[in-house]
Amino acid sequence: MDVAIVGAGFTGAVLANQLAHAGHTATVFEARDHIAGNCHTARDAETGVMCHAYGPHIFHTDDERTWAFVNRFGRFMPYVNRVKAITGGRVFTLPINLLTINQFFGKTFRPEEAKAYIASLSDTSIAEPVSFEEQALRFVGRELYEAFFRGYTRKQWGIDPSELPASILKRLPVRFNYDDNYFNHKYQGMPEEGYTALVERVLAVDGVTVHLSTPFDPSRKGEFNHVFFSGPIDAWFDYSLGRLGYRTLDFEPFRHDGDYQGNAVINYCDEDVPYTRITEHKHFSPWESHERTLCFREFSRLCGEDDIPYYPIRLAREKTQLERYIALAERETGVTFAGRLGTYRYLDMDVTIKEALETADLFLACAQRGEPMPPFVVRPLG
Repeated sequence: MDVAIVGAGFTGAVLANQLAHAGHTATVFEARDHIAGNCHTARDAETGVMCHAYGPHIFHTDDERTWAFVNRFGRFMPYVNRVKAITGGRVFTLPINLLTINQFFGKTFRPEEAKAYIASLSDTSIAEPVSFEEQALRFVGRELYEAFFRGYTRKQWGIDPSELPASILKRLPVRFNYDDNYFNHKYQGMPEEGYTALVERVLAVDGVTVHLSTPFDPSRKGEFNHVFFSGPIDAWFDYSLGRLGYRTLDFEPFRHDGDYQGNAVINYCDEDVPYTRITEHKHFSPWESHERTLCFREFSRLCGEDDIPYYPIRLAREKTQLERYIALAERETGVTFAGRLGTYRYLDMDVTIKEALETADLFLACAQRGEPMPPFVVRPLG
């Protein structure tokens, strides 16, 4: 079959790879002038540092198939994300752990003592937290909430945490040990040559053609046996029901001699600091050595028409709007919506790859049985 794949990020690249290996022809359309989507990496001309052009991406997963897949296309170097946070003029380690608690409160608690102390601070009157704020107050109390969560969340989402759903803060954001590994996954690392080189190898399969700087018009759907669309679902329908809401990011790069902050990521939790964090990119490649350094100050704001969408807002208004787009999509034939933008969900890289592999599996099974491919493999509101 001749298949069109819209988007050359991980979703599109994995689909193209799997379908081409199975004997299909995959034509990839990418609106930007590079592959790898928001995972795009490139050497900074001034410092030689490997730059994460759209913000840092650290690979982490528990999924064996996903980890095996990415390791076929690049060497992953050991990397542990250890985030620091500045609040009230002091530096702490994240996620909140035993060291954070002891530093913040000036204590020397053992784990059980810290658990009891945090429990004494929690607002037990909140039996069923509805908002982000209630969730935080219920589990960590007001002092930790205001120091680490309130200001940062207001900057990141542009609204008060009392207006955000509790689901954003899904689980107890505290560890009662000294583990400061930001992620809990079995496999963690960073591709030695960057993500763009890795995605380039994923796409380097006979039967795959990539067209950069080439948006795909849905009117061309009939030229192909099937279309996989990983662009914004509302864009496919020419925003006929309005634009879905996203937050976008602005990056303010600056360079410095030597080492600027001594860590890859430092969050700025105080609301009077306009940026959410500073990332220092040479620390994402600790196996390299550079005399100068490249940093990004990161600012969050509402996404405009010409901006790159990062985080789907998914509040009540957006969910209602999304349901209407899903209804339109389910009446489509010959197109499947996939990936972060196609399903209006925030996805980590490993989940994106896992779902793309499963989407390819289903397509190949449907083709073998002579059945149509559904518009969604993962339903956006599932």
